[in-house]
Amino acid sequence: MPVHRHRPLRWALACAALASLAPAQSANSPAAQCSKPVYLTFDTGHMEVAPLIADVLARHQVKATFFAANEATKTGDGSLGEHWAPWWRERAREGHAFASHTYDHMYWRADAANGSAPQFRMQPTAGALVGKRMTLSAAQYCAQIKQSADRLQALTQQPALPLFRAPGGKTSPALLDAARACGYAHVAWADAGFLGDELPSDKYPNDALLKKALRDVRSGDILMAHLGIWSRKDAWAPAVLEPLIVGLQAKGFCFETLRTHPAYRGWIAQHKG
Repeated sequence: MPVHRHRPLRWALACAALASLAPAQSANSPAAQCSKPVYLTFDTGHMEVAPLIADVLARHQVKATFFAANEATKTGDGSLGEHWAPWWRERAREGHAFASHTYDHMYWRADAANGSAPQFRMQPTAGALVGKRMTLSAAQYCAQIKQSADRLQALTQQPALPLFRAPGGKTSPALLDAARACGYAHVAWADAGFLGDELPSDKYPNDALLKKALRDVRSGDILMAHLGIWSRKDAWAPAVLEPLIVGLQAKGFCFETLRTHPAYRGWIAQHKG
């Protein structure tokens, strides 16, 4: 039998050993007791690894923040469709947080001059107009953010956070101002928090991404990965997520949602639905 087939068992044993070194932490511990917080976030994707990700988070009592767009999925009718509705409801029951990723995964390409009224050249990678270049007003872009937030509330029965993440993290000062004017603050990620799951696996293998994250992540960092990346040959989550969580916990880090992030908790308190 090839040696690589034993890797899941080795990971499980390694994770168990590391977990025994991590400081004990109650799932109900107040945020004030989390002295080295990191903020794990996931953007939607093809959703194939979503059940695995949920299992890992539950097993290690980690709460994450999910940024959702209605993206195409390998199974079902889109990441915010009815097929995945039970998955979102269960994550809400577990205490995770949710925010918009724009409904049609709308990429900002450039600002468009129109006198004093801001407009934005956009390109959706989901929805009926996928791939089409278009120009949106500030109100139309805000509607994209709100459509996802409203759908998340319908799925989870709790208000989405007044936050959003632009696809690809691509923004402009004018776009951020427009979003804030309609009640949404943008969330990027730390340099070390870019976990690399969207990079080509031949150049960025999973073991190298894991080693880099464990070396570079610092307290306060926002981490970012996806619920499935179409282009990556070797899926990131099955190989990296659990040893990353266990390794960070063993180093004294703890996981919080963006509800408690010092840069956003005041905004969230002021903009509750």
